[in-house]
Parts: sequence; C-alpha cells; structure tokens
Amino acid sequence: MCKLLGEFYLPGLYEDGDIIIGGIFPIYNKELEINNSFTTQPPSSECASFDLRAFRWTQVMIFAINEINQDSRILPNVTLGYRIHDSCASPSQALKAALALINGQEKNIPELNCKEGSPIPAIIGESGSSQSIAIARAVTSFGISMVSYFSTCACLSNKREFPTFFRTVPSDLFQAKALAQFVEHFGWTWIGTIGGDNEYGRYGIQAFSELVQRSGICIAFSETILRTYSKERILKIVDTIKMSTAKVILAFASEGDLYPLLNEVVRQNITGIQWIASEAWITAARPSTRDNFKSLGGTIGFASRKMAIPKLKNFLMSLRPSIHSTFDFVNVFWETIFGCTFNNDSSVFTKRCTGRENLQKVNNSFFDVTQLRVSYNVYKAVYAIAHALHSLLFCREGICQFGEDGQPQRLFQHLKEVRFTNRIDEHIYFDSNGDPTASYDIINWQMKQNGSVEHVTVGYFDVSAPAGKMFMIKEDSIIWHGNKRKVPQSVCSESCPPGSRKAVQNGQHTCCFDCLPCSEGEVTNTTDSLECMKCPLEYWSSKDSQSCILKELEFLSFADTMGIILMTVALFGACITLIIASTFLYHKDTPIVKANNSELSFLLLFSLVLCFLCSLTFIGKPSVWSCVLRHTVFGITFVLCISCILGKTIVVLIAFKATVPQMNVLKWFGPVQQKAIVCACTFIQIVICITWLIVAPPFPTNYAKYHNSKVILECNVGSPVAFYCVLGYIGILACLCFVLAFLARKLPGNFNEAKLITFSMLIFCAVWLTFIPAYVSSPGKYTVAVEIFAILSSSFGLLFCIFGPKCYIILFKPEKNTKRNLMRKMPSKKI
Repeated sequence: MCKLLGEFYLPGLYEDGDIIIGGIFPIYNKELEINNSFTTQPPSSECASFDLRAFRWTQVMIFAINEINQDSRILPNVTLGYRIHDSCASPSQALKAALALINGQEKNIPELNCKEGSPIPAIIGESGSSQSIAIARAVTSFGISMVSYFSTCACLSNKREFPTFFRTVPSDLFQAKALAQFVEHFGWTWIGTIGGDNEYGRYGIQAFSELVQRSGICIAFSETILRTYSKERILKIVDTIKMSTAKVILAFASEGDLYPLLNEVVRQNITGIQWIASEAWITAARPSTRDNFKSLGGTIGFASRKMAIPKLKNFLMSLRPSIHSTFDFVNVFWETIFGCTFNNDSSVFTKRCTGRENLQKVNNSFFDVTQLRVSYNVYKAVYAIAHALHSLLFCREGICQFGEDGQPQRLFQHLKEVRFTNRIDEHIYFDSNGDPTASYDIINWQMKQNGSVEHVTVGYFDVSAPAGKMFMIKEDSIIWHGNKRKVPQSVCSESCPPGSRKAVQNGQHTCCFDCLPCSEGEVTNTTDSLECMKCPLEYWSSKDSQSCILKELEFLSFADTMGIILMTVALFGACITLIIASTFLYHKDTPIVKANNSELSFLLLFSLVLCFLCSLTFIGKPSVWSCVLRHTVFGITFVLCISCILGKTIVVLIAFKATVPQMNVLKWFGPVQQKAIVCACTFIQIVICITWLIVAPPFPTNYAKYHNSKVILECNVGSPVAFYCVLGYIGILACLCFVLAFLARKLPGNFNEAKLITFSMLIFCAVWLTFIPAYVSSPGKYTVAVEIFAILSSSFGLLFCIFGPKCYIILFKPEKNTKRNLMRKMPSKKI
C-alpha cells in the first residue's frame, strides 16, 4: 500500500539504492513575521534564506555515500541510497521530514506511479537539538537509528529516553566544562549569559552556570533568545547588555536564534564586549563579517576539531544544475552562488542563470574544504552507519539478509559497537551514551589584511588527553575585542589585594564586594581572600598585613637608654654608699661613729650596697638564673637592711630607757644580741626564699597576648604566695621598725637617731606603697623599671636619711663631733 501523503510532501535530494539512508538538514532558515496585535490571524511561516553552509553538509553526505559505494571493503555488493529533506531549522518541519522518511515517501509527481519506499534504517540529522529531540522521539518507537552531526544538548545522552540516538559531535556537557575552564583560566568572575530559548540553550547555560559557580564565578545576567522573538523583546535584551557591568558574555544559542540579537548589537554600535561563542555559531560565516567586526571582533569559542576531506572540493566543483536537474536544492544553490535566477518570471533587473557559469571562478567559503568541522561530523556519521550496516549484514555466523524481519530495529545495537579508523586516520567510536570523544578547537575571530574575518585556531581542549594537557591555549595568538592583545577584565568588584579581605555587599552577588583591610594581628598573602588569618601568639602582622613577623622582644636591656640611666644610678648609689662607709671607717674613732653602733652601721652600709647592686639583676634579658637572683637577692638584702635598722632602733630605744635609774636592760641588747636579731630576721627571709625556690621558683616567660606587636620577656614569680610572703615580711619589718622609731622620737638627746630612722622608714614605706599601683599599671619593660626605681629610691632614702646628717657633722661640723655635745641632753618635744 502506498503511504504517500500529499500534505507531507517535502522537497529533497534523492538517490535510490539497496539501503536508503535518511538525511535531515536546515538548508533553509524559517523566517516568521511577528504579529503582536493579536487582532488578526498570525501569518504562516515560510522557509527562506538559503543556507550554503547547511547545503554543503548535504553534499558531504552524498559524497560520503558515493565514496562508500565505490569501496569494496564496506558493504560489498550493497548500494547505499539517500533521501535528504530540509528541516527549515524548525522542530515541526523536522518532524514532518522524519515522518516522510519513515513513510518511505517518493517525490510527489502525479504522472509517476506510487512506489513503495524502501525502509529507512537510519537517519542523519539534525543540526539543532530541539529538532533532533522531536525527530528522536518519533523514530525511537520504530527502532530507527539516528546519528546527529551538530546536536549537542546533553539531554540527548539520556539512553532511556533516546535509546537509538547517536552523534558525532560532543555533548554540551563537555563544551560547558571546556567553557567553564576557559573562563576560569582568564580570571573572569562577572559573566553575562544568553541562551537559546530551547533545549540546547537551556541545558547548555544550566550546565555552564553550575560549573562556574562552584569556582566562585557569578552570572551577572541570564537572558534567552529565539529567532521568533519580537523586536521589543530583543531590545530589552540589548538594554540589559548595555546596563550591565559585565564585559564578557557567553552566547549559547544557534546561529539562527542569535543572529537577530547580534544584528541589533551591531546596529546600536555596542562595543567593548568580549563575546564567547558556543559551538553552534563560532564558525558561522553570516555573523563573522567585516561590517560586524567592530562589535563582534575577537569573539572566541569552541568548535569541533577541523579536518580536511580529500577529493571533496572536486566533488563540490562538479555540481551542475543541468546534471542534477532532479535535485530541488541545486538550482537554488546555483542562484545563490552566482546571484542569478532560473525563474522566467523574474524582473528584467535580475540576471538570468544559464547553468553554464564557471564555479572555478567563484571565491566562496563554500568551496574551502581545509577547515571542515560540522561537515566532517556529517562525513563521520555516514561512515558510522555504513560500518554498523556492514556489521549487521555480514555477521560472523554468515550472511544476514536485510529484509522485512525487523532487522532495522537492531541497527542501533551495532552502532553501539562501532569501532573503526577512517581514511583520515581518526579512530571513531561511541561511548555508552552514544557520544564521541570530546575534542574541541578554540577559535578566535581575527581580521585579515584583506578585510575578511578569519576563524583562527588558538588552542584546543581534548578530554582524552592526559591530565594537565587537556586544555592548551596560545594566549599570545589571541586578538581580543577592540583588536587588542591585552586580556579583557570582567569583574563586579576589583580584586582585593593581599592584606585585605572581601566583604560581600548586602543583597548582591558574592562577586560584588568591598575590600576591607585586615585587622591588626591578622594577615593574608593571597588575592581575593575571604578571611584574614590570625598570626600565632608570638607573631604580629606586618605593616601591609601580608605576612606574620616575629614580635619584638621587649625587656629592659643594658643598651636601652632607660637601662643605662638606671644602671648608672645604681652604681652611683653603690659608690656613694662605699664612700660613706669609707668616711665612717676613716672616722671610726670619733664619738658620732661610736655612738651609733658602728658594727650595725657598717653592716647596714654593706646591705645598702647590695640593695643598689641587686637592682642590676633586673636589667638584661631574663634567664632562669637572673630571675632567681633578682627576686631572692632583693628579698634577702632588703631584709638584711631593715634588720640592721631595726637593731639600731631597738638599741636607741633601750639606750635612752637605760638612763632611767634602776633600769638594767642594756646588758640584754649588747652587740651579740644585736647581731643575733639581724641574723634571726635575715634567716627567716632566707628560709622563705629557699622554700620558694623549692616549691615554685621564678622563671623567664613570654607575655604575648597582653601586647599587640611585642613579646614581653620578663620573670614570672612562680609562686605568687611565696613572692607575697617575701614582700610581706619586708613590710612587717619596716612597719615594726617605723613604730619603734616613732616611739623613740620624744626621747631626749642632742643626737637622737630615732628621728632619722623614723623619717627614713616613712620614705621607705611611702615609696613601696606608691610602687604597687605603678607596678600594676606599667606596661612591658616599664614594669621592671618601676621596680628598679622603687629599689633605688628606697635605698637612697635610707642612705641619705640615716647617714646624711652624720656625714654632714663629720665632714662639715667637726666641732659637734664630740662626746660632750652628744651627751648633752636636749629637752624632749612633741613632733
């Protein structure tokens, strides 16, 4: 029964054979006049704008079939034929073409008898993913295999939905990975995207967006485009482009869908945009023209690896409308190439075609077969089907006849196993998803000296290459937009330099941020750091906050100005003390020296020398020994000093009490008892210090957390209780000495030493009471300086208050240095 349906008639290219292979190509582009009024019925769409590029794809299919028919190694004694229809770049038209192939339709010429068509085991098509999806869904139920040469939508890799679909062009999943890696390579973080409003564009943009967002790249805007969009909608997209700060735009759409938008971009003279093209339009001739170069120049993108097909140019040159008069498209091709017409009703201003024009004189990219990409995919698709048919027909078990027993449904099983090396030495096979190995050239639009636009290969992306070598690009060979060599920048915010961190603006993309300097003590040495890292405890941030540097060690050094001053004062005090001791020694036989217990006086002077010198142990870098010495020597020497003063105070007090009749207590406080008092008091302090050293001795330590840029190196007291006991014991002795001296202040006598001791102890207590708050509030090395100052001040106070008046009498008032003068009693008076 004849399956021919008149309304399904489609023009096409035909050649009979034992096995017919179907072909569907967008030889024409559908143009639809948009009616936005909705008051009248929309006009019907028409196929117009003959596409030379797509027509060449049909000729490559015919060329490959002829080549196979002449090759005795593939399908011997089996002739391949073809049925090629136009899809008009429309899913509905592509579906009509597929149904025509399934029905076995012959050319609908009334005078010819209806002929039963041969079964179509496989279809080569289509270029657009939307068209391929429509065809694949229709032919899958018939078990017809389909091999696409240009449909890249990742959705077509779903074998559950499209089990008989194969393709010789890589899936968009690989293209999206390549594009994402490309964008990341050049540091573009602010990208605009325009996708076709169909499966190809939606799946491609979705895959790309998911990949780049993992790398911290933001999508500034995302628009969709379709050739049937109204003028107003296209203008809105153009306005979005102009208003956006993104300077890099990825257009993931077919040439036909994108062309109206590109035309408007060129018309409005929008420049400064770096366009990234998907495989669907990067090698298209229509947008890559000299007139468009100002706006679109430097466009870069990925395309199938180019290849040259031997003898194809001769085949294309052999096209003649007279020879191929049954081919519906050849005449249109001829008219397009030569700008003439075969139509007898044409205008007198249109040149008539004779059919004898010379193709050799035509300079058209149609005949350039050195950089075939999609055409080569068509070539591979034909050979893949031929090898699958060969495997089906010539089984290992014997000859398997191709007939009406359902074998066409099994062809896709053989396509899964196809593995062969073609005439160009490329190994062809399909993976489990029906996809080939992904391999792309990186194409850049550059202007030649003659004014034509050239598609220059500047790199490649090959998934099958070893790790680290999949992506290669020659940056020096790229011409960017504006005919520049410098890589364009596209960021929402400029990169934050080292020493600062990113602070995302409220309600904005993560790529839109402010740069805040790192806080003190925090650093970062990377660009666009999200956080600043805290320096370790003993480190501090440099001035530029890019590195951690060792904190400055702070301690009171002998080289410091303050250290030199304190050391000088300490040595001066020790020298003065020695001079006073020498003076006392020289005048030891004078009454004033004898009257003041010379042994205790010399011991007191010796202890004062030690007090001055012990302050030197507080200067210099703290060590274990210096920390032990400075605290223990300080405690012992001051107790020795106060013990001597206490002994002198007791002697003064007893001496005056002994003058009272019948009071014989002086014998109990003779020189031996005085020495015993000094030794006993000092021994108690020595016991406290030894206990301190055994339990928890002082040790050097670094205090880094209390100061920003410095490490305070000082001595830790070890046991605070022991330290307080040492200081407390000194305070108890000082208070006791002060009380006793205060009680003796009213005693009669021309030279009452109790008054001097009272005043000296008053100064001593005042110094150490003011030392406490100053010690606590002083930072770093000043803490030690305050402690040394207290030691020196109290030592000078004791020295000058006790021995100053005596030295004055000895040196300047010798007439008063007599026993009579000292024994002369003065009336007591209240203070």
